[in-house]
Amino acid sequence: MPAIKVRYPRVSVKLTGTDGNALAIVGRVRRAMEHSGIGDDECEAFVHEALSGDYSHVLSTAMRWVSVS
Repeated sequence: MPAIKVRYPRVSVKLTGTDGNALAIVGRVRRAMEHSGIGDDECEAFVHEALSGDYSHVLSTAMRWVSVS
């Protein structure tokens, strides 16, 4: 199975403490992206993509966009 290509590997997000809360995950990732200087359009694209599915989709989208631990 090929490795997942992370869009912004320099952005690291720790998801501990967000168990089961999709909006908390999306918010944490968005804030990390903003803090790293990523533009509003990209941040909005992440949010739109992440919220277009279920909880598993939020997690997989976060892992494709940033480094998650």
